[in-house]
Amino acid sequence: MSFPMTPAEARVDLSAIRDNVALLRDRAPGAEIMFAVKADGYGHGLVACGRAGLEGGAARLGTAFIREALELRDAGVTAPILSWLIPPGEPLEEAIGRDVELSAATVALVDDIAEAAGRTGKAARVHLKADTGLTRGGATPADWPAVVDRAMARQSDGTIEVVGVWSHFACADIPGHPSIDVQLTAFDDALAVAEKAGAAGSHVIRHIANSAAALTLPQARYDMVRPGIALYGLSPIPELGDFGLRPAMTLVARLALAKRTPAGSGVSYGHLHVTDRETTLGLVPLGYADGILRHATDRVEVLAGGRRRRIVGRVCMDQFVIDMGDDPLTEGDEVILFGDGSRGEPTAQEWADSLGTITHEIVTRIGSRVPRVYR
Repeated sequence: MSFPMTPAEARVDLSAIRDNVALLRDRAPGAEIMFAVKADGYGHGLVACGRAGLEGGAARLGTAFIREALELRDAGVTAPILSWLIPPGEPLEEAIGRDVELSAATVALVDDIAEAAGRTGKAARVHLKADTGLTRGGATPADWPAVVDRAMARQSDGTIEVVGVWSHFACADIPGHPSIDVQLTAFDDALAVAEKAGAAGSHVIRHIANSAAALTLPQARYDMVRPGIALYGLSPIPELGDFGLRPAMTLVARLALAKRTPAGSGVSYGHLHVTDRETTLGLVPLGYADGILRHATDRVEVLAGGRRRRIVGRVCMDQFVIDMGDDPLTEGDEVILFGDGSRGEPTAQEWADSLGTITHEIVTRIGSRVPRVYR
């Protein structure tokens, strides 16, 4: 394998993303796929991954913010895009003018979208969001009828077209959690209210399923599923296995320095690690500014010279240290932090388990100093 031309890079296998989309299509027959590409494609790259997902069979893309959707439009992506997190001051008119679908969960936001649409002379395509138990975004059951009624009134005046009704799970990644059935019942109730008000028909897409639900809850698939983490090849329910998904990202770096160090040497800030023998230490030019969690110290392994090596000493802003023993590694040698595991390297799931977090955080934290290289 050739060395990267930069101190570190995130190699993203777009064929893995395409394959993961195809796998989801097989696992959720009859449901459209909206590929969640928010947060710069979960750290993998917004535009490249969005295109790969569409090539693999996704029908739509999903972003948190309008600016993400507009970046996709600027890159020439013409597929339907839904943006669902809309704080005050967002560029509603530009979004509507460029065919970005918007989510609304309050009467005030329905009115704001409708008024922006009126100024553009083009009806806004809107998905109404119900809070079915996540207690985050979405209209509560008490507020839901008023939101639906206002949206239908605005549809009558031609400023809004209701094209979706949706919600989001709290615990779909916890198999058998009682909230799952509670939320599905609440979603069906919300759908009944919307249908009674006239928000029904084949043009109104019903969706609630994230990656975990798309893979394990057939009753939650409705018209469309919204996988995110699964399409990047990372399991949404690790205790159930990898579902045949292929991780897309491999994070690599080159050793910046290798040096023999005597026994009793304190390593990095605070001397949290002290060498117990003469050894070779390697300096890896990535740190917490690049998304390597500071508390990875003495918890996480990497692959270098065909063997696993533990991070020793405090992870710093731009660098960390690994213990290479007596192996003849030197400057420029490749270090694989995590990947798909096929070469013996740790996976993002192993990093997440070691650090007490989820793979979403591992991959989305990789910072902008680390170039994404696509294959």
